[in-house]
Parts: sequence; C-alpha cells; structure tokens
Amino acid sequence: MGATLAGWLQALALVGALALCYRPLGDYIAHLLTSAKHLRAERGLYKVVGVDADADQRWPVYLRSVLAFSALSVLFLYGLIRLQTHLLLSLGVPEMEAHQAWNTAISFTTNTNWQSYSGESAMGHLVQMAGLAVQNFVSAAVGIAVVAALIRGFTRNRTDRVGNFWVDLTRIVLRLLLPISIVFALVLVASGVVQNFHGFHDLATLGGGTQSVPGGPVASQEVIKLLGTNGGGFYNANSAHPFENPTGFTNLLEVFLLLVIAFALPRTFGKMVGDHRQGYAIVAVMGLFWVASAALITFFEHQHSGSALQAAGAALEGKEQRFGVAASSLFAASTTLTSTGAVNSFHDSFTPLGGGLTVFDMMLGEIAPGGTGSGLYGMLILAIVAVFVAGLMVGRTPEYLGKKLGGREMKFASLYILTTPAIVLIGAGTAIALPGERAGMLNSGPHGFSEVLYAFTSAANNNGSAFAGITVNTTWYDTALGLAMVCGRFLPMVFVLALAGSLAQQQPVPASAGTLPTHKPLFVGLLSGVVLIVVGLTYFPALALGPIAEGLH
Repeated sequence: MGATLAGWLQALALVGALALCYRPLGDYIAHLLTSAKHLRAERGLYKVVGVDADADQRWPVYLRSVLAFSALSVLFLYGLIRLQTHLLLSLGVPEMEAHQAWNTAISFTTNTNWQSYSGESAMGHLVQMAGLAVQNFVSAAVGIAVVAALIRGFTRNRTDRVGNFWVDLTRIVLRLLLPISIVFALVLVASGVVQNFHGFHDLATLGGGTQSVPGGPVASQEVIKLLGTNGGGFYNANSAHPFENPTGFTNLLEVFLLLVIAFALPRTFGKMVGDHRQGYAIVAVMGLFWVASAALITFFEHQHSGSALQAAGAALEGKEQRFGVAASSLFAASTTLTSTGAVNSFHDSFTPLGGGLTVFDMMLGEIAPGGTGSGLYGMLILAIVAVFVAGLMVGRTPEYLGKKLGGREMKFASLYILTTPAIVLIGAGTAIALPGERAGMLNSGPHGFSEVLYAFTSAANNNGSAFAGITVNTTWYDTALGLAMVCGRFLPMVFVLALAGSLAQQQPVPASAGTLPTHKPLFVGLLSGVVLIVVGLTYFPALALGPIAEGLH
C-alpha cells in the first residue's frame, strides 16, 4: 500500500469514527450539563467542600469560582513540583528551579502544558500522577464548564444565573473525562503503551550505546493529555516516543482522542438550545478548516525541494519513520487546531509553509474544533460577530438564537477577539527587541523569528506545542510565557462569562422575516469568511516576516 493511499484511509477512518461519536457523545454531554439529579458520590463531594449544588450562580460569582479554583491549582502544583525530591516515587530527580516550576504550574493549570523541561528527567512519578495528570482532568473540565455557562446564556431568559461552576466541574470530571479515560487507557496499554512504576532502565540504542529511560504510569496520563486537549508529554519526545505512541494504530487513536470531545460539543450546543441545525452549522465550519489544514500541511510536506529531500523522497527530517509524512501532517493539523500541543513529529523541521500552517492554525484561535470547551466558545464568539456583520449589511439590529446583539454584547466579543493577538504580538515583539533573548534563537532570519512567534502563539492560545530551535528555559522566557498563558486563558473567559450573563438577562426576540438563518450554508460561508478575515489577517504581517518569507525564499 502506498503512503498516499494509507494517509487517505487513515483520514477517512478518523472522520468516520468522529461522525459515529458526534451524536451520542454530544447528547450525553448535554444531558450531564442539564440534569437535575446528582450522583451519590457527587453529593458527598459537595457536602465536604460546602457547595449548595442546587443554587445557580451569577456570572461574576461563576467567574470568581473559576479563578479561585485555578489559583489554588497553581499553588498546589507549584508546591508539589518544588517539594518533589522529598516525596515518594521521586526517582531522585533534582529540584526544579523556581521560575521553571512556576511556568510549569501555570502551564498545566491553564490547559497549555507547555514544557520547558524534559519530562523523564525532571518529574518523578508522584508529581506526574498527582500533579500533572490531575490538572489534565480539571483544566479540561474548566473549559467545558465555561462554554456550558455561555450556552445557558442563550437558553435562559430574564435571569442573572448561568449555572453552578462546582457542579459543572464535578460532573464533567466524574461523568465524562474519567470514564472515557479509564476505557481508552486500557486500550493504550493493550496496544503497547507503558504503564508501570519502574525507575530508570538502560536500553541499547541503534548506535551501539545505551540510554537511560524510565518507565512510569504513561498510558493513564497519555489518554487524558489527549482527551482533554492538554498535550504535555510524559517523555520529552511527547507522542513521538514509542513508549507513548508505539504503533500506527495508537497514533490514529490518539488523534481521535484529541478531537472527539471538541467535535461533539457543537451537538451539545444544538441540543441545549433546542435546534440541532445550529450545531450542524458550527461543526461544518470546524470541519472545513480542519480538512483544509490537514490537506494543505500534507501537500506542503510532500512538495519538498532540495537534493537531500528529493533523494529521501519526502521531507522526513523530524518525523518518525513509523508514521511517515501523512500521519505526521494529520497529527500536526489536529494538535494545532485544538489546544492540545501534543506532537508526533517536530514542527520546526517541517517545510516553511507546512510549519507556517501549524502557526496559523493556532492563530485562528484553535476553533476547528479547538480545545475542550474553549474551541466552541471561541467559535460562538465569532458566530456572534458574523451575525453582527450581516445585520450591518441589511440595516437591522442583529440577533442570534433569539437574543439581540447590542453594543454591550459586541464590546465583549470584540475584546475577546483582540486579547490573544495583543498578547502574541507584544510578547514576540518584545522578545525580538531584547538582545539577550535573541541570543536564545538557534536560527537567524525568518526561521528564527518563526520560532519566537510560534512560542508566544502557542502560549497565548494555550496550545503548548513548541517549534523548537529556541532556548526557553530562562528566567525571562519562563516568566513572559507564563504571563502569556495566564492572560490568554483567563482574560477571554472573563469576556465569555460576561457575555453569558448579558444574554441570559434578555427577553427572547421572536424570529421574523428579517432574521438571519444561522443554520444554512450561507451562514456557514459567512462564518468561515469572518474567521479568516477578522482573525487570520490580524497576524498576516507577522506571518509575512516569518514562515511566508522563508517559504518564498
């Protein structure tokens, strides 16, 4: 079987599996977010922490709950990392520097999982399990909880309540993420992914030497790093490491896991607003961008130039021979269009335009389908902008799902859209302007600029993947990228929850002859155009200085 045919079959199998899960998983998530019943285990947790599970919160209270929980998570994880040499299963790893520990704690709490360290040599088993893996669960749940509050803003009328964060968080972890993770962790173990508590072992290399590699609870962390669109690897090579991703089957399964919840959430949206057609429209836009990105990256990786690449038959530098160009490109498109950040190849070694597309995928706001929760609320914000633009064209007050979009709502949407680009461009510009930080670039010219641009784009969009080729384990980079992660995660949530509260207070407006149908192909095209023009072109000058300039060289 040829590599091209194998790539097409993998993509078709993946699309089929996602389509099969779209309806049942989306409906199930809608059920757990709207059910009035609490499980016995959940009631026990609410009693311990003193939460009234039947009392909904106003959006400022919901926001404070999100921020307080995340702040406590940062402090807990920071302390665990700093004290790991005194804990069980530490494997004797040295203590992590304060600035790097802070960056790591921020990273995993914000669902970014940016790693400026080598996982197997910097973290003991207990920190991996009780610290990083736990944050993989709860940070993913926070994103889904926030989009649930936004959807309630559309479905509720003349109220200031958008749900209960603690109930949402608990249900998402216990009823959604944990059961799926248990099942697929067993599948990964059966497929060859490591799951044990072994220490370091000396393994023979192909070059005749030895390499010391630890075992560990890898499969249990691998599954939630993908399912929750987290991305942090147990090993430094991430999903390119054979202990994390041993075969072509596990590779395809891991791509499926990082996409399945994000692609199912539009069905949840349609179910909760009472119109499945709205979910179909949103998922259609997501699917169009995902297919286009995967196809273009694969195309650019096959259009290799130069004598070395021509002799090899493909641009194989930085790619695992077990997967090849097609599977590596599919993984790269999927991980950068979500907020996952896991990699099975190194994007720094991609062709200029292929690597540039991975940056552009993140710059779109990771909305196709995006992170767990964050992708859907990002797309809904852009849908609001699209409806507003259409309203301006026909000279009427825009409305979306029966809610008027006035000045207050559009201010929140505009601030949401402008926040992340500001963080990315200011951060990258500052790094390039500082001589000391420029010295950390291993490449000069457009490629070196692309490395810095990728780093801040990945941090601000809470992706976590790296372009490599740049030294980021410094006090300045750990601090700057940590701030980018915090601001890129929580400032947009402020505007999303404020928008949810504003929509929930409105009286619904009945549809009329002038109402824009938001479930038809026309709206799908309009929304796709808004994504490209409003979001994509924001970064065009920066892209022109980096990957585009390199690709045209």
